[in-house]
Amino acid sequence: MAKENLKVLGFWCSPFYLRVLWALKIKGIEFEFIEEDIPNKSPLLLELNPVHKKVPVLVHNGKPIAESVIILQYIEDTWKNNPILPSDPHQKAMAHFWAKFADEKLVNSIFASFIRQGKEKEEAVAAVGEHLKFFEEELKSKKFFSGDDIGFLDLCLGWTVSFISVLDEINGLKMADEERFPLFSAWIENFSNSPIVKDTLPPRDRLLSKLRYMEEAFRIPPTA
Repeated sequence: MAKENLKVLGFWCSPFYLRVLWALKIKGIEFEFIEEDIPNKSPLLLELNPVHKKVPVLVHNGKPIAESVIILQYIEDTWKNNPILPSDPHQKAMAHFWAKFADEKLVNSIFASFIRQGKEKEEAVAAVGEHLKFFEEELKSKKFFSGDDIGFLDLCLGWTVSFISVLDEINGLKMADEERFPLFSAWIENFSNSPIVKDTLPPRDRLLSKLRYMEEAFRIPPTA
């Protein structure tokens, strides 16, 4: 891997940090990982990302870049090898469109599925299913969202391969079963077993423990 003056501030199970990790692995770029303690944010994180105070932050030659999708674009623009975005302008725009949809809709519905209770939980799980229908459609005749190789949208959705199954265990529900979403289920297997991904996914037991803790911390009781 190529050596660069590159650091990434992240958190071991952050979906948004994982995107950056995988993108850099695709590009073959080494970096220094700085683990953040999210409840006790470091002075360095607050200095480098004073606006949002969140991970990930990529620091290249002393210059910080925040927000994972913006970081992915920066990585693509800086290191041209092994592109993660298509060259066709329309295809590139659609990759950004679906990444934005995933972050604005799918992330929120999945989060709601494990902090809501009762009928509101059921509604959130149903919303996850409705959102996944779009991604099932996008996978027709494709191994990955980008085709034969992992690309931008795959990276943006990659966190789901660990989180959905763990949240299913917590909820006692099934959000992305093989019968309803055969293409998405196959994508999960293909993505999980990719050489750049399989050794970097959060350990399941540790992730389960973390999400159970978060469920207790953020649980919202059902409305009357």
